[in-house]
Amino acid sequence: MLLREFFIDQLDEKQVWARSGKKVVRKYRCTGGRRHGRVVSNIAQCYAAPDIKKRTRLKITKARLGTRLAKKTKRTKRVNPASRRVQQLNKSARRKTR
Repeated sequence: MLLREFFIDQLDEKQVWARSGKKVVRKYRCTGGRRHGRVVSNIAQCYAAPDIKKRTRLKITKARLGTRLAKKTKRTKRVNPASRRVQQLNKSARRKTR
């Protein structure tokens, strides 16, 4: 028997499309846990403990390169064919559920 069978409402993650390199893959959006709202590749990651070393390293990197990363991300989402495909797939999936 799985834990999911007891707590169906709390563990109801949404499947979304995401980019992994140049490929488009299925991932999950966390509906609970520490990573609420984040897209993860494995449902167990929603409830995993945070890695403090990685968290502090990302804070330092974002403080140093934040605007540069934001510009690069914005350009990638606009230009990369895989990113555009992901946006279209997630948009069409959202319309169907309404």
